[in-house]
Amino acid sequence: MPTEILMPALSPTMEEGTLAKWLVKEGDEVASGDIIAEIETDKATMEFEAVDEGIVGKILVAEGSEGVKVNTPIAVLLEDGESADDIGATVAPAPADAGTTAPAAAPAPAPAAPAAAPAAPKAASGDRVFASPLARRIAAEKGIDLAALEGSGPRGRIIKADVEAAQPGQAKPAAAAEAPKAGASPAPTPQTVDAGAVAKIYADRDFQEVKLDGMRKTIAARLTEAKQQIPHFYLRRDIRLDALMAFRADLNAQLEKRGVKLSVNDFIIKACALALQQVPDANAVWAGDRILKLKPSDVAVAVAIEGGLFTPVLRDSDQKSLSALSAEMKDLATRARDRKLAPHEYQGGSFAISNLGMFGIDNFDAVINPPHGAILAVGAGVKKPVVGKDGEVTVATVMSVTLSVDHRVIDGALGAELLQAIVDNLENPMAMLA
Repeated sequence: MPTEILMPALSPTMEEGTLAKWLVKEGDEVASGDIIAEIETDKATMEFEAVDEGIVGKILVAEGSEGVKVNTPIAVLLEDGESADDIGATVAPAPADAGTTAPAAAPAPAPAAPAAAPAAPKAASGDRVFASPLARRIAAEKGIDLAALEGSGPRGRIIKADVEAAQPGQAKPAAAAEAPKAGASPAPTPQTVDAGAVAKIYADRDFQEVKLDGMRKTIAARLTEAKQQIPHFYLRRDIRLDALMAFRADLNAQLEKRGVKLSVNDFIIKACALALQQVPDANAVWAGDRILKLKPSDVAVAVAIEGGLFTPVLRDSDQKSLSALSAEMKDLATRARDRKLAPHEYQGGSFAISNLGMFGIDNFDAVINPPHGAILAVGAGVKKPVVGKDGEVTVATVMSVTLSVDHRVIDGALGAELLQAIVDNLENPMAMLA
């Protein structure tokens, strides 16, 4: 029977997206894994792969359509021997102007799948297993029982990733499947402000109305959720950078022939990554009804882009050299500004860094990005008079930092221990290479 192709959830925060471009047309034959469309999420433009093989029988959502809800049918795929006549009236195309700025209308009668489509039934007593042809082939090669797996594809269909994550003869580990469910669902865009009422206040003033795109809606929802639900507390320290600046200058002189130039931010990333290893109880995230303690140091770094920001994650940062971290950060930042990051590159991590020092900001308090346990706000390094160990007043380069901490995950003394480890690493930079 015809198979509906559904609007995919390409990130955990995605509730709707824009079907930017179709790369196939009706009548085209596609195989599992073929790129069939480009979809704009709240963060980036992603390529969408087919999970089944067949012929594109009907395109239900025109390219350029905005606000297409996740799990809405966007096209229909036909199997061998089927024709467009087999699609019938049970599948109706979504409105071409779905999600545009036109006034909201009542939804069309019901072809669309519900927001949370029911999972495909597991095979029992000969019932059909819903799986893509590629998933079936990989399962056969690895000796995996498809009936034992939970599908993560549309309507619970088992796809390639599900099979690759499973062990021969086993289902996907329950803990892995449950962990994402433990966190809170993405909060809806705040609706506490009456836009019409606000506009009336400024009716006699000249203004420009800026439409909220997916990224800005997500930022508004997640940070509102963070400030409302996360019990923040703040720890502040001044860090003397003179030793680091001298050490950095020596390293950069030696690395110049290799075209490597280390930034202060590279040292901050390394210092935080090592601190998470030195204080492992602070390397944790909030997961709703439990705390997850991570073993690797996966550090997210805020990158400002036009209209918003990304927090790409540098995985296993404690194990990487300063030059490797520097190169990876430059690459992630460049692709973040082009909105070319894949979801796995900006999801995860337990800790984040937000550095506004390059903008001349002395200090600030950053908002925790859930489910992270903490975020370090970094100010500018400025020359200040300080009292040395011998009691004499000298001039030193001092950087102010603020650690915002989720009290559900990290208590005050533990947060102070983590911040002390960060300070020690930055004030003794040579030890970070040991």
